[in-house]
Amino acid sequence: MKKFLTTLLLTTGIFALTACSSGTGATNGTEESTEANGDSQAKTEITVGATSVPHAEILNQIVEDLAQEGITLNVQEFSEYTVLNPSLSSGEIDANFFQHTSYLNNYIEETGDKLVSVGPVHTEPMGIYSKTATSLDELADGDKIAIPNDATNGARALLLLESNGIIKLKEGVGDKATIFDIEENSKNLEIIEMDAATLPRTLDDVKMAVINTNYALEAGFNPMEDALAIEGSDSPFANILVVKEGDETKPEIQALYEALTSDKVKTYIEENYKGAVVPAF
Repeated sequence: MKKFLTTLLLTTGIFALTACSSGTGATNGTEESTEANGDSQAKTEITVGATSVPHAEILNQIVEDLAQEGITLNVQEFSEYTVLNPSLSSGEIDANFFQHTSYLNNYIEETGDKLVSVGPVHTEPMGIYSKTATSLDELADGDKIAIPNDATNGARALLLLESNGIIKLKEGVGDKATIFDIEENSKNLEIIEMDAATLPRTLDDVKMAVINTNYALEAGFNPMEDALAIEGSDSPFANILVVKEGDETKPEIQALYEALTSDKVKTYIEENYKGAVVPAF
């Protein structure tokens, strides 16, 4: 009887071990099959920070295109562009789309943050606007002109004023120009530096303002009709897609840039902004 019980227990144990082994194998097989079909693979997600017009509008045109490639694009809008690079450096966002190379280089020089351009997307010609004047000739002695207070857009505004004969800058200052580099100001104009986003609202208090196209569009201006003067199509200030150094070669970032520089986006820019925003690819 004792021998019979021992044999029975051994047989039962072997059967249990075989059953467990068989069950584990079935589970692994199912997982392998699922992975082979791609059902368990997580989709890539990218968050891109941008100012609303035109950057976020352009990004929103490619959300579905990237979704077809298994990439979820989250477009996070910022009202103040000065926080976009810090947000990228801190990892709050994966990329940003709002600035030109000169602005990025100046930011890197000031902070040491390791950010890089993936490539250019479009140019937004900066313009001179007024609520009271219909021509630059209407500038009178002592009038006020507002310009952006950040280094690169401030320099860009001064260069635009110079190219239209309003002021003259020291030779060779280029995109490093500041108000202290104004060499000639025959009309004793008061050049006031202000936050770029607030410039459209200052037009009630100044004769003219030099405004970035994105803020001009947000304020309801048509740059091609309302600007008293505007940068030419040869402007070197193309807006770029920016990421942390090392991320520029990631497949999802390359897919993002490819979508941003597609024929679809080029057509969208040309048809919707009619020269106020110009493709740079």
